[in-house]
Amino acid sequence: MTLLELLYGAEVLAHSGNPLVTGVEYDSRQVKPGDVFVAMRGESSDGNRFIERAIDAGAVAIVTDDPAQKPAALAWAQIAHGRQALARMSANFYGYPAEKLTITGITGTNGKSTTAFLLESILNGAGRTTALVGTIEYHVAGKVFPAPHTTPESLELNRLFRDAIENAATEAVMEVSSHALAQQRTYGVPFDVAIFTNFTRDHLDYHGTMEGYFAAKKILFEGSGAPAPRVAVLNTDDEAGGHLVKFCRNQGSEVITYGLAKADFHVSKLDVSTRGTRFDLVTTDETIPISSSLIGRVNAYNILAAAAAAHARGCQSEDIAAGVSALARVPGRFERVDCTQPFTVAVDYAHTDDALRNLTVLARELAKPNGGRVITVFGCGGDRDRAKRPLMGEAAGRGSDFVVLTSDNPRSEDPLAIINDAVIGLQRSGTTYKTEPDRATAIRMAISEARKGDIVLIAGKGHEKVQISRSGTAAFDDRQVACDSLRELGYDCERKATAEQTA
Repeated sequence: MTLLELLYGAEVLAHSGNPLVTGVEYDSRQVKPGDVFVAMRGESSDGNRFIERAIDAGAVAIVTDDPAQKPAALAWAQIAHGRQALARMSANFYGYPAEKLTITGITGTNGKSTTAFLLESILNGAGRTTALVGTIEYHVAGKVFPAPHTTPESLELNRLFRDAIENAATEAVMEVSSHALAQQRTYGVPFDVAIFTNFTRDHLDYHGTMEGYFAAKKILFEGSGAPAPRVAVLNTDDEAGGHLVKFCRNQGSEVITYGLAKADFHVSKLDVSTRGTRFDLVTTDETIPISSSLIGRVNAYNILAAAAAAHARGCQSEDIAAGVSALARVPGRFERVDCTQPFTVAVDYAHTDDALRNLTVLARELAKPNGGRVITVFGCGGDRDRAKRPLMGEAAGRGSDFVVLTSDNPRSEDPLAIINDAVIGLQRSGTTYKTEPDRATAIRMAISEARKGDIVLIAGKGHEKVQISRSGTAAFDDRQVACDSLRELGYDCERKATAEQTA
């Protein structure tokens, strides 16, 4: 492939030379002889600073969004938009894989991961081979890979789609983050179905305002370098979802609404217990009995979203019911740590005030019949929106009988300074609490406080397996720390694991 063939469809302002190229990279550390290096300006760094490094590594051409960069004695092209050009070049290089898949995108503040896992389970149950891109992990035709980002850059995304096609995949399910939409990482991706889960405060450190945050989410439904989705699946119990109905119809999308009480897809006879969630899923055409191991009203919403999207993808009612039933767990989403103890320990990714509120409400519903208490461990992430910290503290406090406020991923910040921001909200709630910056100690403290019938919530990190602080990145898994804490108290985690393996 030549440089100009690689640039087909990108907005090229000027160029010189047209060599054969063997690869595309935007990270100079990954450049190999024969590659094109795409140098683009980002929010916190400028790839143009690394052009010489890329040339030294063997780059045969430079594509840049900086008009001042014209390398002597090397092919180059100046483009108008760095990430748009990277997306076009990636699609060209990998043979337009996104156009050979039917893609469903999911956006919203909460519920994206669980909805993606549910939809993948339904599609697989319907006999379709899938790829999944999301916060927890990536899947390609049944193989599991680590997920460095919820939504990767377009180069990695097209590479993953190419691999999916080579493994006979026909469908892809994607979590689409607001960062990815604002940064045009999904530019040119044709979404057949787009899901909107909900909209609450998050990521204002990046988007600045709620209006800016919502504008980023909205990009999924208007299309970016591709037409608007064929079908929009919208949560109309959420005010922002309701606002999208008219907008999506004006974009030419078919709209399917969902909600607990009234919508195209809604719930009847909802029953939530420690065993799972059961209800009748009522559509415009039929009623589908649903039984899921996932617990809570929030998961009823996630099931509705996945079912509506599966319906839009041509799945039958029996596929929907079977696919929902087949998904036993989602890593780090109300994931139980069971060592035969007489109380519940659950790890959850809840890291916003709304997610904490929903999580503690669910725990209260489950604990109440047994007279149990809700004990919550949580922290707030560093280098993120400071204003949400007291809101998270208040949400955790109002929903819990006892709170241990600790560190999450403090990153470059002082953990005690983060705790001081969150403790203001805890104090407003009036609940009993302790502060403990060491997260492992905090988890042990909460578990040691628990008695029969209580529910211990370990919130914020969910599936994550590292802790990020000023001193670097260290291995840390809430689930493992909780298991170790229970073992130290004399509970038999090994017996539980053996029972699960032989079941």
